[in-house]
Amino acid sequence: MGTANQPDEYRKKTFNGTNLAEKKLSNREFIECQFISCNFHKATLHDNDFENCVFKQCDLSMSSLESTGFKDCIFIGCKILGVDFTRCNSFRFSFAFKDCFLDYSIFCGTKMKKTQFTNCSLKEANFSNTDLTLSSFDNCDLSDAVFSHSILIRVDFRTARGFVIDPAINKMKRARFSSLNLQGLLYKYDLEVDDSLIG
Repeated sequence: MGTANQPDEYRKKTFNGTNLAEKKLSNREFIECQFISCNFHKATLHDNDFENCVFKQCDLSMSSLESTGFKDCIFIGCKILGVDFTRCNSFRFSFAFKDCFLDYSIFCGTKMKKTQFTNCSLKEANFSNTDLTLSSFDNCDLSDAVFSHSILIRVDFRTARGFVIDPAINKMKRARFSSLNLQGLLYKYDLEVDDSLIG
């Protein structure tokens, strides 16, 4: 077992079907590991570091990530509902999400430059004061997601749907949109956008 100053370290290990639901795992370091069909639902994952790890079909919903670091991690087909990412280690905070459910998750005040969200559900996720510069939301559902005082410079929303964003309170220089989803920027003006003539 690692001590408080010397964490247990795992390199290039594969964890398949591990069940840590509502359990505690702390002070571990995982480097280039794979987690497949693992259950971390409501788990306490404090003070762990994950570097270049891949999570596939895992459930991290409602997990607690106090001081947990994620560096260059990829989540594929995972359930990550209601997770507060603001508790993570801000110095080890980079990942990509594909085919994930991230509804009700909180990213407030984090720096998420160049983050890729692909085919994800982000309903009611909170991106207030978040720096998303150069990120992309490819075919993502952003229904009722919150963007307030967010940095959305050069963010790609072209295939995103459901979003409502006020350009007056967000930094949006060179953000990318499709002509089919511009109504998400015009909601407060009570305009009717008719795309029936397009195509």
